[in-house]
Amino acid sequence: MLAQRLSSAWTQFWMRYAGLGMSGRIATYLAAAASPPYKDRRHLAFMNKKGYISPRASILHDNLKLGNHVFISDGVIVYKGQGGGLVDIGSGVAIHNGVIIEVGAGGSLMIGGDTHIQPRCQFSAYKGSIMIGSNVQIAPNCGFYPYNHGFASDALIKEQPLKSRGDIVVADDAWLGFGVIVLDNVRIGKGAVIGAGSVVVTDIPDGAIAVGSPARVVRMRSKTDCIAEGAI
Repeated sequence: MLAQRLSSAWTQFWMRYAGLGMSGRIATYLAAAASPPYKDRRHLAFMNKKGYISPRASILHDNLKLGNHVFISDGVIVYKGQGGGLVDIGSGVAIHNGVIIEVGAGGSLMIGGDTHIQPRCQFSAYKGSIMIGSNVQIAPNCGFYPYNHGFASDALIKEQPLKSRGDIVVADDAWLGFGVIVLDNVRIGKGAVIGAGSVVVTDIPDGAIAVGSPARVVRMRSKTDCIAEGAI
């Protein structure tokens, strides 16, 4: 018990000084040294309004806006390419291991409060922007791409320009299952559910359940819904 109290006191002390600056990153490293790994560190974000930014996360963005008590875990990358815009992460957002966020020319990213993003998701905001609402649940391995690559036969693929039909919008309280891919010019409605492995290429209405590649609405949610085993 004494060891637990000392460990807790150590963590709380160093989390007072946590932040994005060099001294803040060092303080976060020291705080984390006495805490269990992975999601068991989530509570650290609530010890400081500046949140918890893992010392093993790579923040390579000079226009990053963070709300209060944000959790950014190990291996997360936030990257700004040439001409990239704002990345705005709302209060209480949790971004777990290995998520990659990158913005380039014509793109920006906004994530609303209390949204949870599970490991290994990819957000690539080039030519178009990505807007994720509040209380959105995003399962592992999801990808968001608000652009397409040219593929005409008269030039190498790598030499052809990116183009976008429009932004990606995921409204509040949506739930995206494992491995969902969302392409450009798509709105996923408020409270919509997207089944695992789906590819979303057209708008999904509020409260709809959609599955498949391409994703198609199979029914609407109801108050009596229960979770179908293995569906999401």
